[in-house]
Amino acid sequence: MEVKDYNVKNADVAWCPGCGNFFILNVLKKTLAELDIEPRDLVIVSGIGQAGKTPHYLKCNLFNGLHGRALPAAIGIKSANSKLTVIAESGDGCMYGEGGNHFLHAIRRNPDITLIVHNNMVYGLTKGQASPTSSRGFKTPVQLKGVADEPFNPIAAALSQNISFAARAYCKDIKETTDILKKAVNHKGFALVDLLQPCVTYNKLNTYKWFDENTYYLRENYRSDNRVEAFKKSLEKEKVPLGVFYEKERETFDERVVSENIPAPLFRREVKSKRLIKLLESKKEAHA
Repeated sequence: MEVKDYNVKNADVAWCPGCGNFFILNVLKKTLAELDIEPRDLVIVSGIGQAGKTPHYLKCNLFNGLHGRALPAAIGIKSANSKLTVIAESGDGCMYGEGGNHFLHAIRRNPDITLIVHNNMVYGLTKGQASPTSSRGFKTPVQLKGVADEPFNPIAAALSQNISFAARAYCKDIKETTDILKKAVNHKGFALVDLLQPCVTYNKLNTYKWFDENTYYLRENYRSDNRVEAFKKSLEKEKVPLGVFYEKERETFDERVVSENIPAPLFRREVKSKRLIKLLESKKEAHA
């Protein structure tokens, strides 16, 4: 596969000039091409927001869900067809705010999917109010005196729930981000990539310059199999660490369901009900 194989003709891109989403779209295409994943074998499930528009500009199967509800749909799709590569992606507000409950329980289940969160520390679609990851003191049209709450730490939260893969990347660093995304997609289990990006319209604090000056990469000798050390790194505030914090494969959601003989969902069972067969056939004829 080549990057051009994922291009969509005449796509009306609705992002602001200079938006970090352009970097993320390009690096995602590069990642998929290097992994040789065909569009027909790929499903990207997104939520609502500027980040959630990403699969609209990418040749793939897509499911655009409700705000914060991308993960349950992604888990269902992967459970229905385990051969698919399933990626859930949306913004920090969608995934950590509205979707915070699904985020935590997806970690517990450990489905074999990848979660990419476009983290620009602001709500970019709904005109710039603070998001769960906005810094304290950050002023917005809504938080006129500055954000009073502590920012949500997605890496620390994920590690506390024993996620099997946790990483952070920065959209501008194409090579490093591609390498991180490839590891995440290849990982068997639930893989989180907290992908930092600026919002050039509504976030004048966390700019490209700010990220360049306030991030660093974990050293080459850093061991990503030590959960305690990973948690310590996730709590650093002076500068933001980038790279793979933790990776350790454990039993996935599908493997556990099979091993514990839990009844499979309806779509995996042999259909024996004559009434159901008749209903399915009538639906098929209606769409023929």
